[in-house]
Amino acid sequence: MDFLTPTTWAEALAVKSDRPDAVPLAGGTDVLVELNFDHRRPPALLDLTRIGDLTEWTEKDGRIRLGAGVSYTRIITELGARLPGLAMASRTVGSPQIRNRGTVGGNLGAASPAGDTHPTLLACDATIEVASVRGTRMIPATEFYQGVKRNALAPDELIAAIHLPVATGPQQFAKVGTRNAMVIAVCSFALDLAPETGWVGAAVGSAAPTPRRATAAEDFLRDALSDRWTSRSPLPDPIVRRFGELAASAASPIDDVRGSADYRIHAIAVLARRTLSWAWEDYRKGGQPKCA
Repeated sequence: MDFLTPTTWAEALAVKSDRPDAVPLAGGTDVLVELNFDHRRPPALLDLTRIGDLTEWTEKDGRIRLGAGVSYTRIITELGARLPGLAMASRTVGSPQIRNRGTVGGNLGAASPAGDTHPTLLACDATIEVASVRGTRMIPATEFYQGVKRNALAPDELIAAIHLPVATGPQQFAKVGTRNAMVIAVCSFALDLAPETGWVGAAVGSAAPTPRRATAAEDFLRDALSDRWTSRSPLPDPIVRRFGELAASAASPIDDVRGSADYRIHAIAVLARRTLSWAWEDYRKGGQPKCA
């Protein structure tokens, strides 16, 4: 196995063009586990840890450009107020040691349906910036996930950054597992509310072949909140329950060792109701977006 060590982004893209079979290595929290258990034996590893550009984030015109190599720990500590939903999801990833190494770029590259950050990226309508020697292209998160552990990257492309709007309203993330972290999600759910524009984003994870938006739930809640943004009146229980039902309808889970399909559908409905209740209560109290 070859170990390739570019020191600049341009060099990394050139190497990936010459060796499209090289597997990118950032935090290594997924790749090294697969190597250790002999589940994967690629011809080459492409080490991206020496490329400083990937570990930077910038803010411009109300949007964050998050370098693919920014760790979960830094998202929590540096971006908790700007991207609270992503910070909440990052808190549930692995142990402190894993969060110090793992990255959203790596989560996207692995494209596991159970990836903790995927529902938040979908709910926030994120865009994935990918690049190759042929140029740069922007892929909406809704088009990035192609199947179980399959993404929209061409063989010669690398993930450069993730673009997300700065939160202007409450965001929430919740998952079901045997504990809060250091566990693969049985299912998960993310919610993003933007009162200024009336945006409602909702997405499910670990409950379908890919993470996916709960569009019917989004449409329903957008209509239900249209006359409540100004009044901030309490949400009637029928609205909360219907939102949960529609969120669950977006799932198409399977039975596996972590949970049955029926359980996942039930749990998604519960998570949707809870996150909506928490988010709306935060909004009614006039709180600023923050990481819980």
